[in-house]
Amino acid sequence: MTTDQDLPMDHQSSTALFAAKGIDVTTNKDQGVIKVIKHPGVDGDRPMIGDRVTVHYTGKLVTGKKFDCSRERKEPFCFNVGKGQVLRAWDIGVLSMQRGEVCTLLCKPEYAYGAAGNPDKIPPSSSVVFEMELIKFEGEALTGDGGIVRRIKVKGEGYTNPNDGSVVNVHLEGRCGDRLFDCRDVSFIVGQAEDKSIPLGVDRAMDKMQKGECCLLYLKPKYGFGSEGKPEYKIGPDKDIVYEVTLKDFQRAKDSWEMDLKEKLDVSAEVKNKGNQYFKAGRYYQAVIQYQRIISWLEIEYGTGEVQQKKIQDYILTSHLNLALCFLRLKEFTQAVDNCNKVIELDENNEKALYRRGEARLCRNEFSLALADFQQVLQVNSANRAARAQISICQSKIKEHHEKDKKTYANMFQKFAERDAKTGKTKRRRDDSTWTSFNGEAKGITSRAQKIII
Repeated sequence: MTTDQDLPMDHQSSTALFAAKGIDVTTNKDQGVIKVIKHPGVDGDRPMIGDRVTVHYTGKLVTGKKFDCSRERKEPFCFNVGKGQVLRAWDIGVLSMQRGEVCTLLCKPEYAYGAAGNPDKIPPSSSVVFEMELIKFEGEALTGDGGIVRRIKVKGEGYTNPNDGSVVNVHLEGRCGDRLFDCRDVSFIVGQAEDKSIPLGVDRAMDKMQKGECCLLYLKPKYGFGSEGKPEYKIGPDKDIVYEVTLKDFQRAKDSWEMDLKEKLDVSAEVKNKGNQYFKAGRYYQAVIQYQRIISWLEIEYGTGEVQQKKIQDYILTSHLNLALCFLRLKEFTQAVDNCNKVIELDENNEKALYRRGEARLCRNEFSLALADFQQVLQVNSANRAARAQISICQSKIKEHHEKDKKTYANMFQKFAERDAKTGKTKRRRDDSTWTSFNGEAKGITSRAQKIII
């Protein structure tokens, strides 16, 4: 590792030394970041823009004075490289490294702390030296479950991204293992990629991309072609796939604030029909996208009259009910309950919301809550035979649960009793032993006392 003796003592000599031994890793070759490799990394892949990297670092002035060190904190530092989350020199330097590499970076002020420096640590307009070790890196997870991982090969332009409803023009290359199964230029509407046989994961990544970006998307089956596979591409069930996606151009859809209420209601009718089509086809994730768009447009709107307000509420209620049904099919029961709750807040006796919430709670083993929901359904509609059947199931489950608890507690108490009995026997034996010993000692004392008296 770097020692103070390794470092030059002034800016001019440090630049000369690094220029002689190192390489300029800046794009425009202005010697803003010069790298000297101390320990080569593992041959192969390098980080891409957006990757989550883990590093150890030591920061020093060119005089050798240390101002920061992750090793002293005994904790490596993580960040998304190339995203402007750290010093510009770090983004440039780390993107040039391999896993396991250790290097030293000489960084000009404009690539580090600038003209201002850092109070109490970095003087104004100072070059600094960082020793960096790249421990590991991995793609950027775009979903909480890690089902879509992105690695950016070419950074896009500007600061705008496609939104749901945007028309995008892309180039796609899909691979399963080493086999290329999809290669084409195609246009599609974000949220409706299914219509062009494009997997959900590609669709959901669109709102993170910028014009001109080229990225790799690593898709788990949930975001690929699922348990069904894709026979037309000769993709079997539950296969991981990789798509290389280049966003050539896009036309954003109107945001909510750009539409008046009449336009929102008109578009909601079209989107609702699209969601229903996806639901009937069993494409529940795609249906969810459509219903959520309606809610995002209308949930804070107020009509100018009773008719318009009723129309808004009908769309919101129907969308939440449909979302609950989708989430039941997807076995995402917490979200099903949440959407039913939204309906019940607006209509406390909504039969469908109560029934679907009961179904979700039953699947979460919340038998008493589910029973209460189904009983309330009967209060709303005593002819609901499905609710009666569910009540019987809930009662059976509750009884079964109570019997199981009784057995569990009975076994528990039996074990406690056996342990207490065993402890009692041990104590009695110990007491008997003590008493015997005491009697023996007492007899000995009595005998000696008698001898003394005699």
